[in-house]
Amino acid sequence: MTWAPHVTVATIIERDNRFLMVYEEADGKKVYNQPAGHLDPNETLTQAAIRETLEETGWTVELTGVVGVNLYTAPSNGITYFRTTFIAHPISHDQTRTLDTGIIEAVWLSYEEILERKDQLRSPMTLQIIDEYRTGRRFPLGVVG
Repeated sequence: MTWAPHVTVATIIERDNRFLMVYEEADGKKVYNQPAGHLDPNETLTQAAIRETLEETGWTVELTGVVGVNLYTAPSNGITYFRTTFIAHPISHDQTRTLDTGIIEAVWLSYEEILERKDQLRSPMTLQIIDEYRTGRRFPLGVVG
């Protein structure tokens, strides 16, 4: 068997000191995460981030930077995820859009509200990348091509 990490993207969107999060059902549990998902064939990382954000939240966004690239091996399934997390500015919201299967709702949460839900985060990477963003970690979009 060949080992191959899953390539994923996520997006941090902050507005009025609140972060756009997805409340979703994953592995039989209800959890919070950034809008995130897998890279599709013939798609760039930036296209994937914009698409996944729209599909999971109904928000159209403009990418403005990159927070980082992380590896995470999920203890639940042993899969390694290679995740690029983007920073985005919200442009418009389509309230009538049907969200992806498994998404309960998209919610704006303050950092404190995210901390209160720490035991409900999809993975430790969810809070880790927000903390990195809050410390000012930023890279230009060009680092991912």
